[in-house]
Amino acid sequence: MKLLNLFMVGLAIVIITVLAVTPIGNSNRKSSVTSGPDESSEPNQAASNLDLSRASGAATQRYRLDDSQSKFIAHADAGGLLWFKGHDHLIAVRDFSGEAQLAPDSITAASLEFTAKTESMVETSSVFTEPQKQIINKELREIVLEPSKYPDIVFRSTSVTGKATSANHYDLNITGNLTLHGVTRQIKIPTTVVLTGRELRGTGEFSIDRSDFNVKATSAFHGLVRVRDKVKFTFDIVGHQI
Repeated sequence: MKLLNLFMVGLAIVIITVLAVTPIGNSNRKSSVTSGPDESSEPNQAASNLDLSRASGAATQRYRLDDSQSKFIAHADAGGLLWFKGHDHLIAVRDFSGEAQLAPDSITAASLEFTAKTESMVETSSVFTEPQKQIINKELREIVLEPSKYPDIVFRSTSVTGKATSANHYDLNITGNLTLHGVTRQIKIPTTVVLTGRELRGTGEFSIDRSDFNVKATSAFHGLVRVRDKVKFTFDIVGHQI
């Protein structure tokens, strides 16, 4: 009888222990299930935000301009004297640098900056002999462009408008400030842009009034570099993605 009572007491203790332990175990499991998604949701959200940030950053592409693969020409209509009369001047900019930015999904985010060295501007027209080019270049430097006073021609865009005409092809109007011969004026540059792989190619033309920038038309001594008031610039510029 004593043995039976002892057995019953032991059984009761086991049952009470099991009942006491079981809710705690269930509660822990419930807590881990409930808290698991909540704890992991923050890292998942952070990862999502990071992906969006990367996508946004990747949308804007930067290109460094390459003057060795580009052409930038100033066309001064015929107006010279003596044996220069009747021939247009084709003044090439040999040394320039800059950067273009383009976001294919947001044209208004595009921008352009470039700096050209006036000392590098030289006559390239094939109608002139080498001695004639040397005379023209001397007057360009000493009287017309004056690189010792104004070493740089600088353009910085302020706004870009336009549209995509097809995949990776864009017709843009780039508005910005051009500083030439110490004078800054706002100009607009119509540009066709084509993206090929990691390369950008921009082509177009624009004109300025020489008098707006206080650029002289001719020298006081020889008058060999005489140009009309309007000077046209044409360009075919290549940039490489940074």
